[in-house]
Amino acid sequence: MTTPKPSNPGVRRPVDLARRHGLSAQAVRNYERDGVLPPAERTATGYRRFTEVHAKALSAYLALIVGHGHAASGDIMRAVNRGEIETALRTIDNGHGLLQRDRETLDAVEAAVTTLTATAPAPQGRGAVPISVLAHRLGVRPATLRKWESAGILRPERDRVTGHRVYSPDDVRDAELAHLLRRGGYRLDHIADVLRRVRDAGGAGPLAASLGQWRRRLTERGRAMLTGAARLAEYLDADDQPSRVLTSEAKTTRLSE
Repeated sequence: MTTPKPSNPGVRRPVDLARRHGLSAQAVRNYERDGVLPPAERTATGYRRFTEVHAKALSAYLALIVGHGHAASGDIMRAVNRGEIETALRTIDNGHGLLQRDRETLDAVEAAVTTLTATAPAPQGRGAVPISVLAHRLGVRPATLRKWESAGILRPERDRVTGHRVYSPDDVRDAELAHLLRRGGYRLDHIADVLRRVRDAGGAGPLAASLGQWRRRLTERGRAMLTGAARLAEYLDADDQPSRVLTSEAKTTRLSE
C-alpha cells in the first residue's frame, strides 16, 4: 500500500489568499489580472496556482493602501511586478512628500487658529472696504491682494454698481491672517488650504477642536506607510519569486480565460 503524496503546502488557491484578508476569491483573481499580484502559474485545466510570494504581494498591497491609497498602491505594485523598482520607489517618495506637506499645512492651521482665537472679533457693524483701504491697512500693494485672490486665499465680492472689489469683515480677517502666514514663510497654496479649512469649519473655534483629530490621522497615516514599506520589503526579499514580466504564453493564457 502506497502513501499518497501530500499536496504542495506552498501552493494556494485564490480562496486561500482571500480568506486570510477577508476578501473574495474573485478580488484576488482581479488583483492578479490587474497586475497588482505577479502572474500566477496555471494548472493544465487553467486554474491559478498561487504561492507564498503571491501571499506576500497581496499583504504588501493591502498594507500600502492604508498609507498611500488605492491608486498609488496599485501603481507601486505594478511597477514592482514589472521589475521597475525605481519607479515604485518614486511613487512611495511622492506619498511621503504629500504627508510632509499635510503636516506643514496643519502647522500653519494651528498657527492661524492661535492668532484668530487670540484676536478680538471684528465689530459686526463694520462695513465692507475697498481694495485700496485693505491694502493700506496691511501695508501691501493692491496687486498683492489680487494675487492672493487668484490663489484662492481671498474671495471678495464685487460692488453691484462699480464692479470694484469689496472686502467684508471676514475677508479682512482672512487677509490679515494671510499676511501673517506669508511673513512666516508659508506658501500661497498652504495659506489657501488653511483658509479653506477655517471657512469649512465655520470659524477658528470649531476648527481648533478638530486639530487634535487631524494630527492623529496624520500620525496613523505615517505609521501605515511604515507598515506598507515593511510588507513591500518582505515581498521584494521573498525567495523564488516568480517572473514579474509576463511571457507570451502567459499573456495568451490570460487572454483566453
